[in-house]
Amino acid sequence: MSAVTADRDPGLFGPGSVTWQMHGDPMMWVAGVRALYLQALHPRAVRGVMINSDFRKDAWGRLLRTANFVGTLSYGTTEAAEKAGARVRKVHRLLGVDEPELLLWVHCAEVDSYLAVLRRSGFPLSDAQADRYIDEHRVSARLVGLEPAEVPASRAALADYFSAVRPALEAGADARVVDDFLRSPPVHTLLVPARDLLWRRVATLAYDALPPYAHELYGRPAPPQERVTRRLAATGKALRCIPARLRWQLPPGHILKAMARLGPGSRPAPYKLRRQAAILDGPGRA
Repeated sequence: MSAVTADRDPGLFGPGSVTWQMHGDPMMWVAGVRALYLQALHPRAVRGVMINSDFRKDAWGRLLRTANFVGTLSYGTTEAAEKAGARVRKVHRLLGVDEPELLLWVHCAEVDSYLAVLRRSGFPLSDAQADRYIDEHRVSARLVGLEPAEVPASRAALADYFSAVRPALEAGADARVVDDFLRSPPVHTLLVPARDLLWRRVATLAYDALPPYAHELYGRPAPPQERVTRRLAATGKALRCIPARLRWQLPPGHILKAMARLGPGSRPAPYKLRRQAAILDGPGRA
């Protein structure tokens, strides 16, 4: 790839994708925490994390590295995304957590969480665009070591997958460790008030946004789904009032770097999805 081409490289998805518009939304942080809660319900997947990683000692670092990985895949150049995927695959091999069954669970829990939280919080997304989003992420599934043809490509296929895997899920000891961390993560003494005021609200909302079967497994009740949806919508409305360029200043700044690379027309914006809604009629990417 020439230097000129690299400067204009749209990456894996590009400004015309559903992913490009969605992943710039602030509710992605709530969705990411929901994904962690959901992922912890697969006993073998969470056991691999506990045995083979530094989750307990560096949980915050792990969360930030995951956010950086998602940002690189969403807004980085093709080369940067491919290199990030290669690093993740290497780590998975070294830790022995590269089984397709486990990788698929982690992938589907993430995609489902991003989609569920953003849609319930008021992000404008038609059913066809939701299918398109799931289909787009067979690309990211490839980067972590999955065969795209074996990954759900629509809401119906994703629902079928969760129905099939549900009997294997449980909230065992490892899931309880994740739950305890997410409810009250260790922080510096000076940050305890902020954790209690802000983080616990995020974690509680993420937990409440889980599907009912997850609440049953964890054994902690949640408010009625209609009330949770109203809270998600209120939170989304409040966070979206913060100027996007201010939000995007947070490290590592993937979106601003992508806009600098591709021009102001590449700015992620929900209204672009409204324009697309009339012409999208389902999955289209291989």
